[in-house]
Amino acid sequence: MQDAPWFAPLVWTDYRLAILFTVIAPLAILIWAFVQKAEAMQRLLTIYWRVASLLAITVYLLIGALPIAFFTGWLARILVPISLWYWADLNEEIREQRSSPLKLTMTSWRWAVSVYCVLGALAQLPTLGCALQTSVQMQSDAVCRAWLEPAWLYREYFHGSTQPWFLGFLGIGGLIAYTLYFGYFVFFKVGKRKRSAMGNY
Repeated sequence: MQDAPWFAPLVWTDYRLAILFTVIAPLAILIWAFVQKAEAMQRLLTIYWRVASLLAITVYLLIGALPIAFFTGWLARILVPISLWYWADLNEEIREQRSSPLKLTMTSWRWAVSVYCVLGALAQLPTLGCALQTSVQMQSDAVCRAWLEPAWLYREYFHGSTQPWFLGFLGIGGLIAYTLYFGYFVFFKVGKRKRSAMGNY
């Protein structure tokens, strides 16, 4: 058995931060925005969840030890900050709202998750080589395996009786659906409405 690389604890920390910044925090803020009837924040967070679903898809691709997971995980970290700051109308509407705990929390989270994703994308650049390996090579590579193991532990907790290949198959199905929807959204919605989320919602 190979020794774990020196950065393995950082990978586990990254997964924990991902749960906090990309799942728990935005879910709590979305519920808060619905309670406060903050429509601009609701729209922005709805867009965020659609884009960030690529992170969940990546986890299932990693469980199946599919090399493309390393590319989709890196790409998701690029797309998330874009989804949070691209929309000029939502940015303006949120900025013009009066100061409140919700607005402060939303703004703080947007900056925090954006910085987290950008730093994560830079840190994951060396792992993109894993996307060019076969599944067998990837699992025997200490660098690649360090990123696989947290996803495998997730499977043990939540899908212990399900075969990894089947979960990987679900990941592929999710990726195909995501790609088709994303392509339609970019070319037919954003292409016409540009940076207006109101027209793309």
